[in-house]
Amino acid sequence: MIKSLPMEFARAIRLTLVFALVTGLIYSLAFTGIAQVIFPNQANGSLITKNGQVVGSSLIGQEFKSDKYFHGRPQAYAADNSAGSNLGPNNKALIDRVASSARTARSDNGLAPDAEVPVDLVTIDFTGFDPDISEAAALLQVHRVAQARSLDESKLRALVEKYVQGRVLWIFGEPHVSVLQLNIALDAGEAG
Repeated sequence: MIKSLPMEFARAIRLTLVFALVTGLIYSLAFTGIAQVIFPNQANGSLITKNGQVVGSSLIGQEFKSDKYFHGRPQAYAADNSAGSNLGPNNKALIDRVASSARTARSDNGLAPDAEVPVDLVTIDFTGFDPDISEAAALLQVHRVAQARSLDESKLRALVEKYVQGRVLWIFGEPHVSVLQLNIALDAGEAG
């Protein structure tokens, strides 16, 4: 048994190298190649371009601060750190953050201090990167954006409705609006 130990070690090392090559390199390259052929946009990050320049991804929310733009969900993390929060509904830090976000949303959009604000304008999704907001959250911001851009509110409301995406397979999720695509449409003059 001891005499065969070096031979067993050599066999184990060869087997490990073969499995590492097959599962770590060949398998990965094959599926990356298949993804590039079948789903090239998704495999490359679902990037959105404008005038040949990459302006963002349809998968990652971006922060817009100007009144001339629709604002997305609060962003909690940098793009290179996608960890969620473990704060529970009774956590004081979470309660304070949501209350502060609600006050800011009301103030930014000219609402009464007790006006209801769509939950997605005051809470962060688990990843902190949600690129979409609800239809109600987008419509709530129409007045502010229209004033900042000197646009007709009815035309801007129609633009929001144009960019509402429905439920996945008509049953999953809620209707939503991509903030980046809506803001690109604004810059392109689609609202007049």
